[in-house]
Amino acid sequence: MLNYAIKRINGALLVVVAVSVITFVMLTQISGNAAMLALGTDATAEQLAQLEHSLGLDLPWYLQYLGWVKNLFHLDFGTSALYGENVLTLVLQRLPVTLSLAVLSMLMALIAAGFLGVASAVKKGSIIDILSRSLMQIGAAIPGFWIGLIFIIYLALGKKWFPASGFVAPGDSFTGYLQSIFLPSLVLAIGEVGPLLRAVRTSMLQSLQQDYILMAKVQGLPAWKIYIKYGLRGALAAPLNVAGMQFAKLLGGTTVVESVFSLPGLGRLVLVAVEQRDIVLLQGAVMFITLAVVLISLLADLLTAWMNPRIRLNEGGNAA
Repeated sequence: MLNYAIKRINGALLVVVAVSVITFVMLTQISGNAAMLALGTDATAEQLAQLEHSLGLDLPWYLQYLGWVKNLFHLDFGTSALYGENVLTLVLQRLPVTLSLAVLSMLMALIAAGFLGVASAVKKGSIIDILSRSLMQIGAAIPGFWIGLIFIIYLALGKKWFPASGFVAPGDSFTGYLQSIFLPSLVLAIGEVGPLLRAVRTSMLQSLQQDYILMAKVQGLPAWKIYIKYGLRGALAAPLNVAGMQFAKLLGGTTVVESVFSLPGLGRLVLVAVEQRDIVLLQGAVMFITLAVVLISLLADLLTAWMNPRIRLNEGGNAA
């Protein structure tokens, strides 16, 4: 397990380094002169030169990059030109919104995929199986923004069951908090059910073919015990890995839903940074999301390998 973990950690570090280089180089190259963006076109050459020197923009790009990385290690993500605040502070202020959406949507998706996936595997070829597989395709095919607009028109504006936009902090009103994130979380969950359902169904079908399932049936154990206690327990590794990857993806993939429902999350912060060409904010937000995604993916990968030693053995790792 130790060798496997070291491999995965090294791979995660390479991903972080690669993303940091690409993010820094591409944004600094396509954004133009940051000093001119800050001072405007009316600035004199002397003012531009002075600001470039104070920002270190007169240094070679690799020295600028090393300085940026050094600041990141000290949790200094820079200061946003748009908001005038530390980027890390802005990100942490908006993280609870995105985190709430990711957690609730994954819970919804896991419950739906778990129930439908097990039922689809146990009743293979039945109407339940056909409907479940159709749901995989529908969830993946329908755009999230379209579902969000339908929910707003029908459930928020029509029925008035939920607010059409905005976010209520749980400290202000827990009921209002749940109402404000339910619809956007449901939109995200619909898009995530398909891959989870496929993983649960495939793993459950493989688990039901194992010898211990046959022995349980021969012993006359109740059906729920065979399928849930033994079958599902042996089929959890792959779905949990998929769920971990999807959760990590959601941390950086809620931009559209947050925009549709006017939620002040990370995705909308990145969108504002792009629109206003706030390069420091964009770089910091992208790196924070990258670190979070890589860390969660790494933990999901290690958890899956711990639960299923065959994964480690297939990659030449030590099962001990």
